[in-house]
Amino acid sequence: MCGKIILPLHLSISDYNLYLGLRVNFVNKSNMKDRFPALLLRDLVMFPDMMVTLFVGREKSINALESVDDSNTLVLITQKDASKDMPKQEEIFSVGVLAKILQTSKVQEGTIKVVVQGIKRVKIDKLYTRAKTMYAHVLPLVDDDYTDEKEVLALKRSVQDKFEEYLSINKRINPETINDNISQISNLSDFCNLISAHLMLPVDKKQALLEITSIPKKLEQILVYIDSEIELLKAEGRIRNRVRNQIEKNQKDYYLNEQLKAIHRELGEEDYKEELMVLEQKVKSSKMSKEAKDTALSEIKKLKMMNQMSSEASVIRSYVDWLLEIPWKQISKINKDISKAEDILNKDHYGLEKVKDRILEHIAVTVRTNNMRGPIICLVGPPGVGKTSLAKSIASATGRNFVKIALGGMRDEAEIRGHRKTYVGAMPGKIIQAMKKAKTSNPLILLDEIDKLSFDYRGDPSSALLEALDPEQNKSFSDHYIGVNYDLSNVLFIATANSLDLPRPLLDRLEVIRLSGYTDGEKISIAKQYLIPKQNKFHSVKEGEVVFEEEAIKFLIESYTKEAGVRQLDRDIAKVIRKFIRKKLLDSNYEKQIVSKDNLKDFLGSVKYINNFVKSEKKIGIMNGLAYTEAGGDILEIESVAMKGDGKVKITGKLGDVMKESVETALSYVRSKAFFFGIDDKIFKETDIHIHVPEGAIPKDGPSAGVGICISILSTLIKAPIYADIAITGEITLSGRALRIGGLKEKLLAASRSRVKRVIIPQENLRDLEEIPLEIRGTLEILPVSNAMEAINIAIDGDFGTRIPIDDIKTQHTDRRYS
Repeated sequence: MCGKIILPLHLSISDYNLYLGLRVNFVNKSNMKDRFPALLLRDLVMFPDMMVTLFVGREKSINALESVDDSNTLVLITQKDASKDMPKQEEIFSVGVLAKILQTSKVQEGTIKVVVQGIKRVKIDKLYTRAKTMYAHVLPLVDDDYTDEKEVLALKRSVQDKFEEYLSINKRINPETINDNISQISNLSDFCNLISAHLMLPVDKKQALLEITSIPKKLEQILVYIDSEIELLKAEGRIRNRVRNQIEKNQKDYYLNEQLKAIHRELGEEDYKEELMVLEQKVKSSKMSKEAKDTALSEIKKLKMMNQMSSEASVIRSYVDWLLEIPWKQISKINKDISKAEDILNKDHYGLEKVKDRILEHIAVTVRTNNMRGPIICLVGPPGVGKTSLAKSIASATGRNFVKIALGGMRDEAEIRGHRKTYVGAMPGKIIQAMKKAKTSNPLILLDEIDKLSFDYRGDPSSALLEALDPEQNKSFSDHYIGVNYDLSNVLFIATANSLDLPRPLLDRLEVIRLSGYTDGEKISIAKQYLIPKQNKFHSVKEGEVVFEEEAIKFLIESYTKEAGVRQLDRDIAKVIRKFIRKKLLDSNYEKQIVSKDNLKDFLGSVKYINNFVKSEKKIGIMNGLAYTEAGGDILEIESVAMKGDGKVKITGKLGDVMKESVETALSYVRSKAFFFGIDDKIFKETDIHIHVPEGAIPKDGPSAGVGICISILSTLIKAPIYADIAITGEITLSGRALRIGGLKEKLLAASRSRVKRVIIPQENLRDLEEIPLEIRGTLEILPVSNAMEAINIAIDGDFGTRIPIDDIKTQHTDRRYS
């Protein structure tokens, strides 16, 4: 295809005369060829001395450019019907222009930009195609001699005067670039060519001027055309002035529209006008809301009145395109087969029964009510337990399209709600962008790492999410860029977080489902059923080439990973398989590898973690606490020592404010009960107490170590050792009550891994034991207590006050012991 941008580039007078001399020398060479490559033009008539830039895309046209010899010359011919890609010879004008190529460059794949300048007119004697290239046999076409020189000069003067008048009326042509050249051109053929090139005429009229060989007749025809154009321009001016003062608003709008059509025709913008009409029809036939449709039609109306090259037109066009591309009522078919959905969830993930039950309940309600309104679920759990992959499985099980929005580190409210479209480079927010990507109005949108949202002077993104995540408000979600209400009620939002450290209003809108860390047994099952087959498939390893023994998997979990999830376990399995592949490529006899506990070190190196098993001997002042972190549960040793001093309390171990308050509360409780423990009050004035929690580089905070701190302080003051096989968790009050704590499963899992035999928990946490797997409960003796005194009597080995022997505790508290 040969598109064009016409750029008449007129030279200075000296350069122009020099060019004419070169052109004459070139044309008058006696050995000039009569066969040249031919290039067909659409909607453009080339004249001698005229310089234009062409964009060549048709195969024959590109071949013609490549077939040009060292003279850089080819023939430019105009086709009669611009819409045809392969016109026949009778559909091509018989007169063209011999032109010289000044410059060529490749714009993009399949398109060449070429600058050419007309040399002289030629008559096409014959056209033929060879090797997919069009060639033309040409004959020189020169102007006829004339006899009446005065008449011709008079015509020339008239044409020049009229053309100057035409330039003064037609504001679309800059007269300063033409007038100087016209006045100093003595050759009448060149004079006619220059004026013909600048007249705004249809292709057929310009072609007629190119083909006329009689100078007088050509001047007369140019004069007729100029007169006609001048009258038309004057008529337009008169109509414009008359209408401006006389017609009323509706007639004025009609006139302006008609005038705009005329302008578009003159500027060759009919395609743009048709494009706007198509755009308007798309809006009318779209499924967008009435508010959005009215807004889009109003913007298109403004667009029609603007220059398509203006920056504002570009902004409006982008806005209308966004309105069209957002799915308003396009709905994907929801899977209503509960059995099929359950199979998909079970196939992709091991365990996680709570989440699976909630999704199956949602599908069941959808079947019953035929309402696709989705819940807003927040999956909370440590890294690597499968929150993100679970969301993908839920999308597959429910039949919804899946889109992920990463919220980690986001601190600009406009990322959620978008910018006003008046800003440079404005775009909709992440939610509307996700809807466009999903292409349906009922997708599953994953809000990943919602607890990692931040805020600064640009706003609070978590506050911007309140509307989107409120089932009562998201029917009319408002994005700043779109500016019209959008219905998000059919969207199934699933957020993921490592903790519930969220603003209270946002947390109130979420249905929280906790995903606990996996037990070692669960990890072994996951590795066998999911991770190893997945890595074998990814690495193209056949079944049986790499075999993991169960003991090896267990040793890998205990000594190479320290996580609640299975992400590092997955990486280590992949590492073993990669080592196998490398060895196999180096040794063709290496066919199979059995991975055992003994040779695991050959693949993964030395063990990374030495299990923190509790000591067997009793210690004074050392109490095993249980901690819950974003990565799961862990054993937390609490150490206390007493020394001569003046009653100061020192706290180390990078403890947070809440944990420091727990120390103060525990110490106050011990002092208040000093009489029962046989402690002299003077000791608190003459003794400094230092409480430390090891691994001081790791920040620690939370109230659940309160009872453990109390026991550690008491053990130090009364010189009574603490049983080493006991771990404890529970918040303490000034009156000594043991309050409920969170993360019980992770804490008990950490206790089980550390070979703890007995765990003291608050009485209020008894109801949580139902959710603890038997695999964990079966290894522990769980002792619920309602106050600190009961915990002290279990943990400390000594004889004081209300001390109850440990053997008696076992008989008295049988109803509070679970295993």
